[in-house]
Amino acid sequence: MSDPHLLALLRAIRLRQSAPDAAAAGEADTAAALSEIARKKKDAQVADHTPASDSGTPPYFSKHRAPEKPAGESASLLWRGDPSAVMGRSNLRAARGGIPPIGGITPSGPTTPVPPIPGLEGPRPPEPSGMDFPPQIPQRSFPTRRPKAGTGPLRHAAGRDGMDPADDAALRDTQRNLSTSITFAGGVDDVAERLWEALHQAQPALLSSLPGSAATQRGDLARALTWLVHHLADPPALVNGCARLGAVLAECGLQWNRLQLVGAALAEATRAGMPPGSWRQDFDQAWRWAWQHTYEWIVHGGTLVAYQPTIWDVEVVTHEQRREDLAVLTLRTFLPTPFRPGQYARFEVPGVPGVWRPYSLAGAPHRDERIELHVRAKSGSGVSGALVHRIRPGARLRMTKPEGDMGLPDAPGRGILMIAGDTGVAPMKAILTELAALGDARPAVLFWGVRDLTELYDIEALTELVARIPGATVIPVVADGPSGPYMSGPVTDAIAAYGDWSRHEIYLAGPPLMLAKTTASLSRLGIKQDQLHHDPPE
Repeated sequence: MSDPHLLALLRAIRLRQSAPDAAAAGEADTAAALSEIARKKKDAQVADHTPASDSGTPPYFSKHRAPEKPAGESASLLWRGDPSAVMGRSNLRAARGGIPPIGGITPSGPTTPVPPIPGLEGPRPPEPSGMDFPPQIPQRSFPTRRPKAGTGPLRHAAGRDGMDPADDAALRDTQRNLSTSITFAGGVDDVAERLWEALHQAQPALLSSLPGSAATQRGDLARALTWLVHHLADPPALVNGCARLGAVLAECGLQWNRLQLVGAALAEATRAGMPPGSWRQDFDQAWRWAWQHTYEWIVHGGTLVAYQPTIWDVEVVTHEQRREDLAVLTLRTFLPTPFRPGQYARFEVPGVPGVWRPYSLAGAPHRDERIELHVRAKSGSGVSGALVHRIRPGARLRMTKPEGDMGLPDAPGRGILMIAGDTGVAPMKAILTELAALGDARPAVLFWGVRDLTELYDIEALTELVARIPGATVIPVVADGPSGPYMSGPVTDAIAAYGDWSRHEIYLAGPPLMLAKTTASLSRLGIKQDQLHHDPPE
């Protein structure tokens, strides 16, 4: 494997496989390498009949030294690592003399054999299936190796992350242009607000497909622009982050063609905030060039949802210990999280890797990015034990795609009967929160069945919530002991005594035994099976 031409051929093949936008450069490398191999074979055949030179040097090396590379030609890989995280060299190389306009491709590459490439580390172990993709590429340097005499000029040493220093410089130049233009335009919040207004006018369906209110979407755009500028000069992090964003946008049902105008909208949102005469052509090109590559990796990430589950990182904002064995946590998601009120998601906590447990999501997806979890610890260990006893604000959790069939009925004329036991009140609180956010005045009644008064851990918040919904009522039912101002006895008796439920959609949530007993009792009351909605017990 020491032959420089064979190494050049292998390098060209690998580049073709891992970097689609380097196809033109790969073709040139391959053609040159094949040409040199053919020439070497021919010369070797001639050498069988040619005497050695007086100096003792084999004829091939004395007559066929590797041609010198043109001045200014640099190493061609942006960085080395996982093939899925390799960006093409052609677009960045053009940036040395100015950033190419959006859509422009500048194929380039050596037309002569490439000297031996530095040695690579052994194969990396496979990443965990179905989790973070593309994987983060560790920052590591690659040793350079001085070529033997007569094999060509010494290559430039790669940077600490394997990138060509010239390409690093081009990225930093683009990064400075983006940062400077945002500063001239009044700051990232002002740019994000103008960008939101432009997208709202040009592509209202784009924003309506994303969760959150107008205010929270503007905040998300501001954080996204800040992240983009800070990570533009770190291609592995940029590719990984864009791929994760693409996955969650695909889960939101976003159509990719609606994103194509964002680059122009970004440039215009920045230009519109600048004083007259401050806008420069290199600002415009920097924004369009950055979005071109960002868009490509977002779409790349969006294609992955068909092959592996999407994972969200969430941060614990608040942790309230309501009882010794029960806590209410507020979580903040870092990327758009689409869910319907009443759904649940599975969570993984630090210290218990690979174990995922389902919890209902309380919150309003049309209001903000906050999610509320109600967790009862079944033991001192495991996921529930960690969430109740050990997790504190600032901790990071991982969450799967929300699922489940519970939610508001499509027919606005249908009333809603909700029956909850224990922490099953969480999805019902989400439905009530959605009614309040939408101003929906349809009849909605929540029966919360508990064993004793101490289990009404969230009654104050629920009472305040239903006060903002004209047609909503919450009725706690205490099974044992003093009931105070609330109804007492089995919750099914209270439901039967309250009225006729034939024109209501009925939602159930709670422990499996409670679900079974309540379903049987409702059936005896004449409730039809297609009126009942609940998630399968686990």
